[in-house]
Amino acid sequence: MHQFRSRSTILRFKTASLLLCSRYLLASLASVTFIYAVLQDDRKLTHVAIGMGIAAALATIFQWILAARARCPLCLTPVLASKDCAKHRRARTFMGSHRLRVALSILFKNTFHCPYCSEKSAMTVRRRRR
Repeated sequence: MHQFRSRSTILRFKTASLLLCSRYLLASLASVTFIYAVLQDDRKLTHVAIGMGIAAALATIFQWILAARARCPLCLTPVLASKDCAKHRRARTFMGSHRLRVALSILFKNTFHCPYCSEKSAMTVRRRRR
């Protein structure tokens, strides 16, 4: 199991994972709320839905910035960024997304399998030799 060099790398992975999950959640809530507000002709609820959509867009931008530097410690591919690289044949998805599976695994299990090299990595800092 691979480990990371510093706590800042782990923090970057966890923050990018949280932003990715919140992006999916906010976007789906905003669309459902917007449809309901239009059907009920509720102006205030429409503004709330638009605000949630803007928050989802901001989460997408910040996640995109952080995910570019969140790389697998073995193959050095950004696992939370949108890349068109070939995935490993055993790479599994969650709801059709490799990145969402990695993000949920980081948040809930504190480990992840890289979808590109299929190696397992733990969200811990490795000890340095002296």
